[in-house]
Amino acid sequence: MNTRDPNVPDPPEPADREPPDDATLLSECRVETFRAGGPGGQHQNKTESGVRLTHLPTGITVTARESRSQHRNRQVALARLRTELEERARPETPRVRTRTPVREKRKRREEKRRRSELKRARKKPDPEE
Repeated sequence: MNTRDPNVPDPPEPADREPPDDATLLSECRVETFRAGGPGGQHQNKTESGVRLTHLPTGITVTARESRSQHRNRQVALARLRTELEERARPETPRVRTRTPVREKRKRREEKRRRSELKRARKKPDPEE
């Protein structure tokens, strides 16, 4: 049984959620192509095979210029963007501080005592002594 009121609009979806397919993800991005350069010879230097995707809702930018093929670079950039979006959607787990062991505290105190003795020995002697 559906109890949803048809007059109430659906809540907006969060910008962090990942789109279901590549076409939807590409529609949320600004796609730029550029000359990749680097190894690959004249073909790579003359064709615009590098791809830069900017995800407009989040502002994440990814670049792919490994392949000589713009289509392959677009797929690589989409995969990287998906990874970034998943990383951003994952909640950050708070760090749990661990207790400093007694042995380590003792070791630190001993090192501090040794250091202070060394510094004390470096000081010029008092003229009164």
